[in-house]
Amino acid sequence: MITDALIDPFGRKIDYLRISVTDKCDFRCTYCMDEDVTFLSREQVLSLEEIVHVAKTFIRMGTKHIRITGGEPLVRKNVLWALEQIANTEGLEELTITTNGSQLYKMAQSLYDIGVSRINISLDTLKADRFFALTRKDKFQQVIKGIEAASKLPFKRLKINSVMMKNHNDDELYDLTKFALDHNMDISFIEEMPLGVITDHNRAETYLSSDDVIDALSQYYTLTPSDIKTGGPTRYYHVAGSSHKVGVISPHSHNFCDTCNRVRLTVEGRLLLCLGNEHSKDLKSVIRSSMQNDALDSSKELENAIIEALALKPQQHHFNLDEAPQILRFMSATGG
Repeated sequence: MITDALIDPFGRKIDYLRISVTDKCDFRCTYCMDEDVTFLSREQVLSLEEIVHVAKTFIRMGTKHIRITGGEPLVRKNVLWALEQIANTEGLEELTITTNGSQLYKMAQSLYDIGVSRINISLDTLKADRFFALTRKDKFQQVIKGIEAASKLPFKRLKINSVMMKNHNDDELYDLTKFALDHNMDISFIEEMPLGVITDHNRAETYLSSDDVIDALSQYYTLTPSDIKTGGPTRYYHVAGSSHKVGVISPHSHNFCDTCNRVRLTVEGRLLLCLGNEHSKDLKSVIRSSMQNDALDSSKELENAIIEALALKPQQHHFNLDEAPQILRFMSATGG
């Protein structure tokens, strides 16, 4: 096993891979994509076998944490097979999945059984009418049913992720936090990221900083900064009287690039080195060549391509809400 191969030009050890298994989603969240969006064709995306091959290669090179994302990952046919293959690869410490929750009511038990450690569930409101306005889909009760199902299982950790927008859902900070804590879950509040051109709202006008979130919640809870790290960019706060935590993800107000340990594999096989930049390397041809020539247990060609790609990883991203988006890909195409 290669253990020190994944080091970027700034000395950061890359031990966390996020893999998008599909760009498709059964929601159309207003901050994530336009209502009318064209998805990739089947020929353009990696097969599940190819995705598993890349995951195993990264694990062999020292990756400890893998998060499966989309789009909505649970809408991809046979995704449970791929998740089980990855979860049971020697050397991986944790397999996490990020989901909109729409499929959890029927898949939560299977996810636990095959070895998924943690689930992050996107939920931005507890109001059914607002949920429809934000997601453009009438699936609120289906998502709540899924959260209830997952919360009854002994996952290592469950968390709600909420993108907070001023004058859209910022009046629900307390309600969402209480909902998460009551269900023995953590919650993270996320500053909206300027990825893709949207028409539903002006991101500068709806921007809500993480500091504003913590100030608002401090009226209800005693919050103490925590030094707990889970591999991602979340800054956590202990909640007095609870074993669960409130977190914030702050790409604008508290740039987290100095500790970035992540890269992303898009569903079409592009290794994205930074969420907020276009630095990337297309690995699709290398992935397919390595599978044909080396079999699953040996892939020097792919390993070398990954190492070369890390040289492209920038030191940090630059988001500016007062300018038109410089990153034209939607979050659904990036992988959360």
